[in-house]
Amino acid sequence: MRYQSTRGGAANLSFTEAVMTGLAPDGGLLVPADIPDVSAKLDAWSSLHYCGVANAVMSLFIEDIAPDALTDLIARSYASFDHPEVTPVFTSGELHVLELFHGPTLAFKDVALQFLGNTFDYVLKAQGEHLNILGATSGDTGSAAIAGVRGRDNVDIFVMFPDGRTSPLQERQMTTVPDANVHALAIEGSFDDCQSILKAIFRELDFKAEYSLGAVNSVNWARVLAQVVYYFVGYFRVGHDGPIDVCVPTGNFGNIFAAYVARRMGLPLRRLVLATNANDILARFFRSGRYSRGDVHFSLSPSMDIQVSSNFERYLFYNLGCDPVKVRSVMETFEATGDAQLNFNTRVYDEAFAAGTADDAATLGAIGRTWAEHQYLLDPHTAVGVAVAEDYRAQAGDNVPMLCVATAHPAKFPDCIADVLPGVPATHPTLQALESLPTRKTVLPADVDAVKSVIRDARR
Repeated sequence: MRYQSTRGGAANLSFTEAVMTGLAPDGGLLVPADIPDVSAKLDAWSSLHYCGVANAVMSLFIEDIAPDALTDLIARSYASFDHPEVTPVFTSGELHVLELFHGPTLAFKDVALQFLGNTFDYVLKAQGEHLNILGATSGDTGSAAIAGVRGRDNVDIFVMFPDGRTSPLQERQMTTVPDANVHALAIEGSFDDCQSILKAIFRELDFKAEYSLGAVNSVNWARVLAQVVYYFVGYFRVGHDGPIDVCVPTGNFGNIFAAYVARRMGLPLRRLVLATNANDILARFFRSGRYSRGDVHFSLSPSMDIQVSSNFERYLFYNLGCDPVKVRSVMETFEATGDAQLNFNTRVYDEAFAAGTADDAATLGAIGRTWAEHQYLLDPHTAVGVAVAEDYRAQAGDNVPMLCVATAHPAKFPDCIADVLPGVPATHPTLQALESLPTRKTVLPADVDAVKSVIRDARR
């Protein structure tokens, strides 16, 4: 399998080259040249353990890591998860929840970033090189990325997050890590400011080369690939013979894009239900064909408080017939004006997708109903998905199973849980241990040069 840029400026990269490149030099995202059809293999895969499914899926996209080495990478990546099934499915009546929060930082990002961290380590040791990872997070990506590479001699990691705009626990997960190779950068702005700085620095090719910059955000293809796996596992665990729907709370579009890839591979996912909070740029797009940036609204689901979704460009690439010229035109228009209109002359832009929005009130309502009906506790991001899924199922009026994706453990948002369910404990020993630890962070203005200066000063 070879990889190319969505904007046409890079092509014929191997998997490890794509991983180490992160963002393509032309500002595009790297995608596989082909997406294989595995529909004939589903029965054989359905009885495999998680790592077996991961090996089966990933090996189709990875040609430059030896099979034994890949098997070892996968096994090491998921050995730290606290559930034997890695991503189990909770079922109660018609509620099916794919739990992606059993990794070291209790968020779905662990599934991808444990694998990415081990892949970085494998490649860097083979090449005898050092990597500076630069990332931006709206909540969980930063701590998961840090957990994947902390303490490694051949990696430094710089994580930008919007100061005061992640949950207190999310911030502590990033700022209590004492390892010298970890740098928590609190940016005075929004997540979109962090992401803009990230993209600007990666476009400075001389700086990127001099300081060996790599990416852990969902712009890195390895993250998407690792996420594709759990949709296969989730489908198998629901145990339905026919198609199912999946509902994914969405901010940066990476998680639901992985579901889209799985669907293109032949997994019987009828509808990909995209759930947003008040930051509904993606929901608006799938209703109108217009991709238009608005103001960031801060909510009870802060990891979704995003107006610019990086992985959306990958989707556009496939939706626009794998035409890099069209993709480049759309993205350049959007980057210049904050608005891009695609051809739109049907009821929905893409029949693979449905989209809905849940505000804070709907989020709290979903948490309360799910606890009352199923004795199951949702974090606010997962609750956005469940609320939208409920609305969609009511409109669909059929019996197709709905798999809701749980992106974080509820213990990461105790204040939100307490507001709607006072007296119901939302705790986890991993998070309780953080309370007594010292913190450290570097507060910076939302400025490219300020971030570059920190990277320079940390050089070793």
